Amino acid sequence: MSLLVLVRHGQSTYNLENRFTGETDVPLTPRGREEARAAGTKLKGIAFVRGFTSVLQRAIESMTLLLETAGQPELPVTRDRALNERNYGRLQGLNKAEIAKQYGGEQVAIWRRSFSIRPPGGESLADTAGRVVPYYRQNIEPLLLQGDNILIVAHGNSLRALMMHLENIGEEAIAQVDLPTGLPRQYTLNDKGLLEAVADL
Repeated sequence: MSLLVLVRHGQSTYNLENRFTGETDVPLTPRGREEARAAGTKLKGIAFVRGFTSVLQRAIESMTLLLETAGQPELPVTRDRALNERNYGRLQGLNKAEIAKQYGGEQVAIWRRSFSIRPPGGESLADTAGRVVPYYRQNIEPLLLQGDNILIVAHGNSLRALMMHLENIGEEAIAQVDLPTGLPRQYTLNDKGLLEAVADL
């Protein structure tokens, strides 16, 4: 058996301001730092072998704070753009409520939650899955198959794309899935890489 834990980074400044963040490299808020530390408290006692994160500072800092709190500050961590948040194109940096007034709430919901429809100039969740899942299969799954416990700290949509793969969530059902900031989600996998159990910690 091996454990895979997914954690969405703590609250960012754009989360707080209700803006489309995407690949904009914004920092954590004080609350976001506390969320990362709280996640680390929940993960004390799990002996991770390696961590993976994106190249964006909000995920990197969340990983650092989490590991310090969990007592594993020296854990080797790999950073890769494949785990970055989906790119929201021309919506990045714009206020979600203002965009809803301009285009309508239904259109904004489609851009945010549809699996295959891209926001203007950006990535769909399908595009995001197209980089996240191959990266997972090539770089992370082999470690899990040899029994290593792995930690991934990334973003709402990159992790939702991975959740679709791990939990066999369909394209329509994923629209209803939201991953809160700083809440660890733990997967127990058998020696064939098949899911045995999933739990929010």
